[in-house]
Amino acid sequence: MKKVILINSIGREIRIAITEDGRLAEFFLDTPDKERNVGDIYLGKVGKVIPGIRAAFIDLGFEQDAFLHFSDIGNYLDEYASIIGEDSDIEEDDEDDDEEEETPKKNGNARESYNKTPNLERGQDIVVQITKEPVGKKGFRVTSKVSIPGRYLVLIPFDRKIGLSKKIYNYKEKRRLRSIVKSTLPKGFGVIIRTVAAGQEESLILDDLNSLIKTWNDIQASLKTAKAPALLHKDLSTTSSVIRDLFKDDIEKAIVDSKKLFKDIKLYLDETSPEFSDKIQLFDKDQPLFDVYKIEEQLHESLQRKVWLKNGGYIIIEPTEAMTVVDVNSGKYARHKEQEINSLNTNLESAKEIVRQIRLRDIGGIIVIDFIDLYDDKNRRRLYEEVKKEFRNDRAKVTILPVSDFGLVEITRQRIRQNILQSVSDLCPVCKGTGRVQSKSTFMNRMERWIRRYKGGHNAFTVKLAVNPFVGYYLTNGLWSRLNKIRLKNKIMIKLIEDDTLGLDDFRFYSAKEDKDITEEFDK
Repeated sequence: MKKVILINSIGREIRIAITEDGRLAEFFLDTPDKERNVGDIYLGKVGKVIPGIRAAFIDLGFEQDAFLHFSDIGNYLDEYASIIGEDSDIEEDDEDDDEEEETPKKNGNARESYNKTPNLERGQDIVVQITKEPVGKKGFRVTSKVSIPGRYLVLIPFDRKIGLSKKIYNYKEKRRLRSIVKSTLPKGFGVIIRTVAAGQEESLILDDLNSLIKTWNDIQASLKTAKAPALLHKDLSTTSSVIRDLFKDDIEKAIVDSKKLFKDIKLYLDETSPEFSDKIQLFDKDQPLFDVYKIEEQLHESLQRKVWLKNGGYIIIEPTEAMTVVDVNSGKYARHKEQEINSLNTNLESAKEIVRQIRLRDIGGIIVIDFIDLYDDKNRRRLYEEVKKEFRNDRAKVTILPVSDFGLVEITRQRIRQNILQSVSDLCPVCKGTGRVQSKSTFMNRMERWIRRYKGGHNAFTVKLAVNPFVGYYLTNGLWSRLNKIRLKNKIMIKLIEDDTLGLDDFRFYSAKEDKDITEEFDK
């Protein structure tokens, strides 16, 4: 598979596209107003502890408190407390020297760990790291299991174990990498060796380790004097993190249309991965980079509700608060006489496009795909295997269930940041995200019912009415306007106020004397 990274810079906005065989597979946006927070380390303050949902809410200084589930609390609270200056009586475990360990193992029995309630109190200082960006009304998700990623290694303070990426298959290379790290790793630290470390020189790996340890020492120094809530460590920007985490052997080239970015990326690669340095290229043509590689039209497609398939079928992608629902339709496709074959062919093609759209849009959480009904169990299994195969290139953690009797495939996908639709668009102020507004007659009837309730329970005959400017024009247009008819019919004086923050199907009534919002008192 031919993979290319395209980096476009306009003003202070940087867009990063990753293509696979010429088709857009992943997209990242780096803007000052929507900066990347995943990986940032904070000294937070415990706001609320709610054992009923096994979670705590941590004040990081943002508008919404971050969510910390008890399962994301490590065993190192006392170590952090000792750095901050609080009392600690925990004994340090011996370093684990198990040569056969592939990845860090979970401590203790899973059930025992789940049932254990951590010792957290309101107002307590705690070190946490952001793992997920806020989505909708939900704030950041954080963990106290802090890790610091580098180019070749991930440093885990207090873990005391050495783990390796499961994608490093050569046994001799595993032993070599483990030996390099173990001989230099200070006591009390753990490390995960990343896939990209395979085949690298010892000096590059050790330089990365020393850099990570220096970063941790800086965090410790800040921790001793910081007052919660406070930022202790800022992870790399989106652009830098993409180069650090995704620039591997399978990347054919990276093309940048900014001279400054080109120099910065090339300098970073020269220092950390000189073998990749020649893969970075500067784009200096007159045409826009994303136009030349047909990225703009694919981005436009990723924002659409309907996506067409090559065979004439199409898929509908409907995001909701609880899940994302995908519907598959055959359209005009009817190449074969047998319906089962037509349905199978449409489902197989749609499976490829659906997985591509899920990755491109970065859709997380619960995903339900309503495929066209298949009656042959063999065909259902084939469709299930096709969906699993397409997800192999996805970096997010994915769980896929077999096709149900109703033709549904249920998927859960790791959610880390806002999806592309949330990143490049805002909620519609008119429909508030529903896609529909009330009919004019329904709106007018609602408003009149409110006025009748108000007159039936109140002696005042003057109110202020706030509506959207478009609604205001609809009410006041003409000599015998709709608003004048309402005034005469109900024998009430209504002073109109235009408010562009209100939706087309929303209104607010205020008392004339106190200027108090009284809408809810008479709205049923």
